[in-house]
Amino acid sequence: MKYRMLGNTGTTVSTIALGTMGFGTETEENDAFAILDRFFDAGGNFLDTANVYGAGASEELLGRWFANRPTDVTDRVVLATKGRFGFGPDMNDVGLSRRNLDRALGGSLRRLGRDTVDLYQLHGFDPLTPVEETLSFLDDAVHAGKIHYVGLSNFTGWQMQLMISTAKAMGVQLPVTLQPQYSLVSREIEFEIVPAALHSNIGLLPWSPAAGGFLTGKYTRDALKIDGTRAGADNPMNDHIFGDLARKDQNWATLDVVKDVAAEIGATPNQVALSWVAARPGVTAPVVGARTLTQLEENLAAADLELPEATVARLDEVSAPTPNDYPYGPFGVKQRDRYVDSSDQAIGELF
Repeated sequence: MKYRMLGNTGTTVSTIALGTMGFGTETEENDAFAILDRFFDAGGNFLDTANVYGAGASEELLGRWFANRPTDVTDRVVLATKGRFGFGPDMNDVGLSRRNLDRALGGSLRRLGRDTVDLYQLHGFDPLTPVEETLSFLDDAVHAGKIHYVGLSNFTGWQMQLMISTAKAMGVQLPVTLQPQYSLVSREIEFEIVPAALHSNIGLLPWSPAAGGFLTGKYTRDALKIDGTRAGADNPMNDHIFGDLARKDQNWATLDVVKDVAAEIGATPNQVALSWVAARPGVTAPVVGARTLTQLEENLAAADLELPEATVARLDEVSAPTPNDYPYGPFGVKQRDRYVDSSDQAIGELF
């Protein structure tokens, strides 16, 4: 296992974070405990969950695991959870208000059986709550010893920068990470989010680095709905994700190259996909799930896999996002470009 700094902090985390969204729902307790034990035996130390995963079931299961393991294991855990979305009927049981976050964080700590979480992530932007209110609560929570670091999830580039700039102006805790969707078939964050993260030393924690299983190679155009897989589950979100993937020819072309590369280097398509994401600029650790020990072992092997430079170039080329000419295409980029000797960058080149 390899390690990196958690964003712009002094805390070290494994280059793979174990996502526990399905623990307590898709994965039963005994199996989840075995996966957790093996992850830490292999040198992993970074766990990711959220208050809404399984309506609290994931956090509750982790709480029981913490209670049943010795402190020399649990003290190594860098624990991340999230708050923003609710699973109750209260109209205020959602959002980034001080009221909701106070209840959400308190509930998470109770379910986890912990006094503190290392990384508390805002699960999404809230356009109705002033960012000053949210940041003030998070700063108070840090000073109260309930959280160590602040993270974001599913924020756009401007939303992330708004939080950072406002926090600097207020003199409160700055966000240190962002958890976005990112994979070989979902690279649009490279337009704005990645540059903003690099500018502000924000560590990226990509979720769905294998595109919900699409990049594992188990699917074909004729067999996208496979029983026992995420794509085969009766879930509107899965239908949306996999429906979009299946409609784009470039995604199937990317998958073909992933399979070819995997065969050439003696790896699995999943390991190739994870290794590519883990090596991207700004990435701290992809968040990977595992419903079985076998899946975990495959993911762990990806932590030590380094793709050859020529292989990365092939993957970059086939999966490159294809924007329209403005603002992210060649014409739009020229409007923002400048280099040291720019005397020949005449107005005619731009217009």
